[in-house]
Amino acid sequence: MNTAGVMKKKAIPTVNDVSCDVLPLFSDFIKKGYTVLPGFCDVHVHFREPGFSYKETIKTGSLAAAAGGYTDVCAMPNVDPAPDSVENIKKQLEIIRRDAVIRVHPYACITLGRKGLETVDVKALSEYAVAFSDDGSGVQDDSVMERAMRLAKEHGRIIAAHCEDNSLLFGGYIHDGAYAKAHGHKGICPESEWRQIERDLDLAAKTGCKYHVCHISAKESVGLIREAKKSGVDVTCETAPHYLVLDENDLREDGRFKMNPPLRSGEDREALIQGVIDGTVDMIATDHAPHSVQEKSMGLEKSAFGIVGLETAFPVLYTELVRKNVITLDRLVHMLTDAPRKRFGIEESGYSVWDLNREYVIDPDRFLSKGRSTPFEGVKVYGRCVMTVCGDNVVFKN
Repeated sequence: MNTAGVMKKKAIPTVNDVSCDVLPLFSDFIKKGYTVLPGFCDVHVHFREPGFSYKETIKTGSLAAAAGGYTDVCAMPNVDPAPDSVENIKKQLEIIRRDAVIRVHPYACITLGRKGLETVDVKALSEYAVAFSDDGSGVQDDSVMERAMRLAKEHGRIIAAHCEDNSLLFGGYIHDGAYAKAHGHKGICPESEWRQIERDLDLAAKTGCKYHVCHISAKESVGLIREAKKSGVDVTCETAPHYLVLDENDLREDGRFKMNPPLRSGEDREALIQGVIDGTVDMIATDHAPHSVQEKSMGLEKSAFGIVGLETAFPVLYTELVRKNVITLDRLVHMLTDAPRKRFGIEESGYSVWDLNREYVIDPDRFLSKGRSTPFEGVKVYGRCVMTVCGDNVVFKN
């Protein structure tokens, strides 16, 4: 059995670790030489329920996660009602208990309604939420963010920030770079991201809060976080597969290339890869953000922000980073398992089985997610998930 990618401190699952129901399947996979990896953990997904089930549901999102080898995901709070109270987050938890096939951990909002004006009751929500985020919206008011960080520090919780300074957006919707200029598009400058990261790092140093930066995309962001770590700030960060593999040179006049933050320059992508290599970038999260076909079929300017990623993350990263010797399989698996679990306090809950030699073309029509919009449509990759086990349950079998 190939045990590559399993960290030394973690034992690869053995026949003795597997329940009787799964044992025949597991033994068959060992004989075929498949690779067994710990169940992946994604700290940044959008499952859209309650409120927007036409985009995705807890059931379809968790099925997609299982198909991608994930056994734990953290669901962002831009749903309706927003999880800004115990009453509201319990509504989401009820759906999770009923429909999820893997473990889904909801975020609570940082501010009421994610409006950035008044902090939530962190103490009351801490029992139910994996962390606190207003993802989809940056907290614009410095004093509100400082108060949120102080409350999070008091109750030992993480603030996971979507960093975006609204005053620097100017109606942009793709990276403010060569492609935008050549094609007459309005651009989003990198400063809109790194300026708020800079502010938050100062506040995190001041308050001692556990601070996590969502979906970084700019080279300046990498540099700021690298220096903050050296100075002792309690900060971690994530980037997404598309920022490591694609840049503005890959853009097409198609909504499947529109996400927030946007695909940036080649220099930004290289800085992110270097951050992965040197440990500045702690983990990789998909920012899985499904929308309807109609919402993603209006070109770069008018399509909704967001792409799906749970079913393509590992194959894309394995193909583009591991097989091309950019990083080791060990490093990739660590960023998908140990790093997010340790930071967010999420215990291991299963494993996935992979045929790493399987070559195929990504076809969104095969996705279990309701979302079909991916910039990796038609891309040839290696690595097919054969089975995912969460707890004692086979939650996906190909």
